[in-house]
Amino acid sequence: MQSYIYLFVHFAFEVYYFLLIANILLSWFPLSRGNAITLFIYEMTEPFLRFFRRILPPSPRFPVDFSPILGIFCLYMLEGLAYRILAILF
Repeated sequence: MQSYIYLFVHFAFEVYYFLLIANILLSWFPLSRGNAITLFIYEMTEPFLRFFRRILPPSPRFPVDFSPILGIFCLYMLEGLAYRILAILF
């Protein structure tokens, strides 16, 4: 039973990593944001990334957005924390 829980948690984090990377790649290409897939990706990732954009906003002198990198790093740490909590519970 516990292996299924670990697999589910791992799969959920992997899907969100994929969505964050897709968001990064979509920001490089001027595609239409009216597409259903791009809308889904932005709606799933923007609330998470908005938190990091408040912490580290892009400046006019250096307009690179580091929020996805910071978000992936924090998501990686949350994944480790989730595994530790699951190890304690099971």
